[in-house]
Amino acid sequence: MLNAANEVAVAAFLDGRIRYLEIAGIIEEVLNHEPVTAVEGLDAVFAADAKARLLAGQWLERNAR
Repeated sequence: MLNAANEVAVAAFLDGRIRYLEIAGIIEEVLNHEPVTAVEGLDAVFAADAKARLLAGQWLERNAR
């Protein structure tokens, strides 16, 4: 989830949608949304990645310029 949230946040920064210091806020919100659990298989990895990207996108919809 960390990597997915970071990728979304950095892309938004590079597009000028957020400030550099907001990257950490996006990542923090995504990581605080779901408890950390053991991953059991690639399907779980892909699901966690998709969820993180969705949450980061929702943050951007609420807060981006």
